[in-house]
Amino acid sequence: MRSPQGKLGMLIIGIVMVMVLFGPYLAPHSPDDMAPLSRYKGPSAANWLGTDQYGRDLLSRILYGARSTVVLAFMATAIGSLIGAFIGTLCAFLGGRFDEIVMRTIDAVMAIPSLLFALLIVNLMGKGEINAVLAIAVAFVPSMTRVTRSVALAIRKQDFVSAAIARGESSLYVVLCEMLPNVVAPVVVEMTIRVAFAVMLFATLSFLGLGAQPPASEWGLMAAEARKFMHLSPWMILWPSAAVAMVAIGFNLLGDGLRDALNPKT
Repeated sequence: MRSPQGKLGMLIIGIVMVMVLFGPYLAPHSPDDMAPLSRYKGPSAANWLGTDQYGRDLLSRILYGARSTVVLAFMATAIGSLIGAFIGTLCAFLGGRFDEIVMRTIDAVMAIPSLLFALLIVNLMGKGEINAVLAIAVAFVPSMTRVTRSVALAIRKQDFVSAAIARGESSLYVVLCEMLPNVVAPVVVEMTIRVAFAVMLFATLSFLGLGAQPPASEWGLMAAEARKFMHLSPWMILWPSAAVAMVAIGFNLLGDGLRDALNPKT
């Protein structure tokens, strides 16, 4: 909270969390209620953000969609970060040929852009929200592995790790109980920033028809459906796009603030 970007990030993420936790209770209408006579309406007293091609209230759909978009993106980030943190720490601890083989494989995978990698995985697994979450998680593993390994290499040389090895502790114990807890700070910062990318990736997959499927109120899917009707109502694509941008900016600012707060040099 001492840094301006941290304060602004907390404010934005606070608003997003309110939408995630209480969105369905704050929504003035059901996200699936259709009103054929109220299609393509702009913001008004009855519909604060306007209506879509079926007359559905855009504010209600944005509020309901926060759960699917943000929560699933956070799940994907958490899964990918935990797996990557474990692999990176294990590589730093074991070293040798194991580290060389794993890291060269990671380097090869990182040559593929995250979006392209996620598209490849979703195409192999099939459409759907869960498959999109797994695809994003797998796409995040290589970068998190490399970040964690770079920090864990320094931890590996610490006396408490040598003491655990001298006590005869197993490699799994040393990695999980001695090294991983000491790489939490950079992992948390990286996770916070990765959530922003996950939100955009998940929205992109839904926009391309590979993530959430109709009639879901996921923000990327809402933007995809609205692009055909932009000439009738630009509000339809403006609000879900602004919601994705707001979440991405908020988590990026929060990550910057956490990076400064958890930096041991400051």
